[in-house]
Amino acid sequence: MPRAVPSAGTDGGTPSSVPVRGAPPGFEPAIVPTVTPTPESAGTASVPPAQIGTPAPTQRIRFVPTQVVLPGGAKAPVLPATTVDGQLQVPEGTRRVGWWDGGAEAGDPYGSVVLAGHVDTKAEGIAYFARLLRITPGEVVVLRGSGHTATYRVTSIVSVPKDALATRSGAFDQTTDHRLVLITCTGAYDASKGGYEENLVVTAAAIGLAK
Repeated sequence: MPRAVPSAGTDGGTPSSVPVRGAPPGFEPAIVPTVTPTPESAGTASVPPAQIGTPAPTQRIRFVPTQVVLPGGAKAPVLPATTVDGQLQVPEGTRRVGWWDGGAEAGDPYGSVVLAGHVDTKAEGIAYFARLLRITPGEVVVLRGSGHTATYRVTSIVSVPKDALATRSGAFDQTTDHRLVLITCTGAYDASKGGYEENLVVTAAAIGLAK
């Protein structure tokens, strides 16, 4: 699957909408991001409104991530990405990442911590999440916030058509064991079709949590 780093000067890609699968009976159908490039503004994506799952019986440290550190040490601020009219508001610009506030927090006993961001923008060029195009299984991603640190080891990297994100990755699943999911765009860029043709989904399993 193509994973070449986009060239500077193309429109930015952020996740936009496809339905989520894998929810238990009675769970409302949800939407997860695919790619819609914009010059500098954030893309939007419909997302499910709440977590699903059963907490562990013991108290755990949990926190909202405010910084992400990718392999190699590059850091970026993480801002809450809420929903407006059912649409996920991804932060503008190339240097910031959005944490979906309808999903899990770092350290939760279940569910996906979902971070979404641009791969590039027309105005600013290559974005922070372009680094995901070179990440490999086994590498470690770190989340920080409120004086805590959570570490995750990359377990899978998939590239899927933007209209098949949910059916092939379950990226926004909140019934799963706790994990980190990083989403950006990839593949060929076709302005006539609205942007990049694929989504890149990097999944990482929790391996450590410290105060």
